[in-house]
Amino acid sequence: MDKATLASSSILGILEATHLTANQYNWLGTIFYLGYLAFQFPQNLALQRFPVGKWMSLNIFIWAIALCGNAACKNFAGLFAVRLVLGICEGSITAGFMIVSSMFYTRREYTARVGYWYLMDGIGQIIIGFISFGALHVHTTGLEPWQWLMIITGTITLITALSFFFLFPDSPTNAWFLTEDERAKAVRRIKENQTGVENKHFKKEQSVPFAFRLHRYEFVSRMIEAFMDPKTWLFALYAAFVNVPATVVNQLQIIIVSFGFSPIQTTLLGCVYGVIGNVSIFTGVTIASRFPNSIAWVGIAYFIPGLLGVFLVNFLPWHDRVGLLFSVWITITTGTSFVLSLTWMSQTTAGHTKKVITNATMLSAYCIGNAAGPFMWRAKYKPRNHVPWIVAGVCYLTCIVLLFSIRTLLARENKQRDAEPPDESFDDVHVVRIDEDGKRTEVKVSKEFLDLTDRQNRDFRYVL
Repeated sequence: MDKATLASSSILGILEATHLTANQYNWLGTIFYLGYLAFQFPQNLALQRFPVGKWMSLNIFIWAIALCGNAACKNFAGLFAVRLVLGICEGSITAGFMIVSSMFYTRREYTARVGYWYLMDGIGQIIIGFISFGALHVHTTGLEPWQWLMIITGTITLITALSFFFLFPDSPTNAWFLTEDERAKAVRRIKENQTGVENKHFKKEQSVPFAFRLHRYEFVSRMIEAFMDPKTWLFALYAAFVNVPATVVNQLQIIIVSFGFSPIQTTLLGCVYGVIGNVSIFTGVTIASRFPNSIAWVGIAYFIPGLLGVFLVNFLPWHDRVGLLFSVWITITTGTSFVLSLTWMSQTTAGHTKKVITNATMLSAYCIGNAAGPFMWRAKYKPRNHVPWIVAGVCYLTCIVLLFSIRTLLARENKQRDAEPPDESFDDVHVVRIDEDGKRTEVKVSKEFLDLTDRQNRDFRYVL
């Protein structure tokens, strides 16, 4: 919802109040993702070093202050600064959510769970549509409707930050809502993932058997492995291409107004975009969860409505405003494919550190796509916007090819591993445990808790 405040403000008076040109408005969309990009790796390293929930709480708190600060901005420079801060803080959220989700849920559950929390993106679109509708009816001498929108959403975010600090768990091992026995069971139940549990710098006397010290050499070697893995770059390319056309979200209200709808009507029509997005994500993750190894095919299928929308918005008569509106709405289905790609990438990457690096690489590419996208919505292409819509169509076709390529690569790797003899390299690993009395005992550690990468563990099979 916070990310949608800029788009909603575009019809609430921010353009006139801060004297923004079309190019400056596009830059406000871009700077958010440049901040996100610049701090993506530092944020992911911080998620590796500090408790995940607490680190995200700090970022959400700073985010809330910056969002409220939007209301005090009088010009492009002020908005540019606060949007940069928002992007920096955003860098911790998706990566943090993915890390925690993979520690609580099995690979069979993971796709649906990520889809469920991603449904809130659509819910946010719906809620902010109604808040914008209400803000248009607020008439005060000191604040304009767009400023009220920033203050209201900023206050909600501040409450969220406090809730995160006290309620959001860092991992199953310190989840306040689980008993000691349930915590142990929560760790054991994700054994089938063979991806390990959160791995930071633990003390030598650490008594939790699956927690190991990650030495600097190991960190560097796993970082190199992540960068040398071809699927890392295929997922990154996909994230970049799929998010170039996703920037239509920042232009949505402006586009709907150009079809001939009033600002009041546009605030409510924007809610429909969120509803369609939610239905799309829910059905997509449900299908992918119920049919094994179907993620790539489901992702490809959800690009078809997007391609149809691009075709219609380019060729329908300009006076058919309802048809044009529906054409734009159905392009949101492509967002389902991106959600599925996030879950797919996480399920095909094992080893906490490698997963952090891979997450950061993919989300950096996500930022590049979102940063580049706003500049295709230039004033000279309005009102039909043929050029940006054609670019969107090309991006969708490219994404289909990339999804197919990733599936082919992983299927070939699975077939190769099936032909290999059983891997016994890590079947006899012991660690020394020191109890409170100083007594040293050796404990055998199951392979599933060794935090091995997907390349180290030849028993690991890739989800397709």
